[in-house]
Amino acid sequence: MVMLNLKNIFWIVFILFLLNTLLSADENTPSLAHNTSNGFKNPYPGYEDRSVIDLFKWLIWDKINGKKPDHPDHYDFKNAGNDGSFLRKNREKFTVTWIGHSTVLVQINGINILTDPIWSDRASPFSFIGPKRYMSPGIALENLPPIDIIIISHDHYDHLDLKTIAHFGNKVFYLVPLGMGRYLDALGISHYDEMDWWDEITYNGIRLCCVPAQHFSGRILNNSNKTLWCGWVILDQKGKFYFSGDTGYFPGFKEIGEKYGPFDVAALPIGAYQPRWFMKPVHTGPKEAVQAAFDLKARNLLSIHWGTFNLADEPLDDPPETLKKIIKEKGLNPDNYWIFKFGETRIVDTEKD
Repeated sequence: MVMLNLKNIFWIVFILFLLNTLLSADENTPSLAHNTSNGFKNPYPGYEDRSVIDLFKWLIWDKINGKKPDHPDHYDFKNAGNDGSFLRKNREKFTVTWIGHSTVLVQINGINILTDPIWSDRASPFSFIGPKRYMSPGIALENLPPIDIIIISHDHYDHLDLKTIAHFGNKVFYLVPLGMGRYLDALGISHYDEMDWWDEITYNGIRLCCVPAQHFSGRILNNSNKTLWCGWVILDQKGKFYFSGDTGYFPGFKEIGEKYGPFDVAALPIGAYQPRWFMKPVHTGPKEAVQAAFDLKARNLLSIHWGTFNLADEPLDDPPETLKKIIKEKGLNPDNYWIFKFGETRIVDTEKD
């Protein structure tokens, strides 16, 4: 007999959510449009929804049959010990700082931009259960420079953390994909814009562009794919930065590269990618992140979405080690493939080949 403890209840709710996502997919719309009367969808050729049977096999059957790999009890991840003093003074340098997971601080032309900020201890609607943070954020909230803009890619709990958003409040300008304004409204935040794929806005001379991604959305059982998912492009005379959010490998990378590239830095996810047969449509792994960087015409790949939350089958230290092997096998320059310590800051040299 299976005992229903809190952890089991969490996974039952999670499974029901994913089932609802799969069953509510808009499969009968022949148009390639991503915005349909039944919600948003992935329009690019080659995308495949996973079936209910696939979901059961990954979450339940593989566990019963011992096919899920063991995770170490400890990881030797490094923290850069960033106290934020340089960042608070910086008004000129183009910098990127990896806070952890998909949270990146981008400083460009005196503007401070955060991507998908999450400082909470869990990526969950609950404070007592759900994926728990393994590594603390690389910079404490109180040590950040004043934030001007927050860009959010989609509404999953590890990317839209309402507790963190509430901390910043209405002093920050938020850019979110279609449908996500409701979450900000609920917090009393009005200083935001909702944007569709290929929409652009200029803020204090910086051009910000909402670009396609291949993923899905939803936080509760009745709102699957009712909000859009996206990536973001930041353009300025001092440099170009691309942030993917969560995405599988898809033809949109080449489109974005042609339209906005070449990029100085592309922040791409390398974690939560196993088992590959299940995760491939919605999460790039290290191999696909490398190819995406080529498609985007990116000089540097910043590895994100790893080492923070246990969201998939691979151990948390697998993605960076796998990326290193791929770089070596392909004879690529490791200086262009960034695996940061938590909290590490790097000044982007836009003149370097």
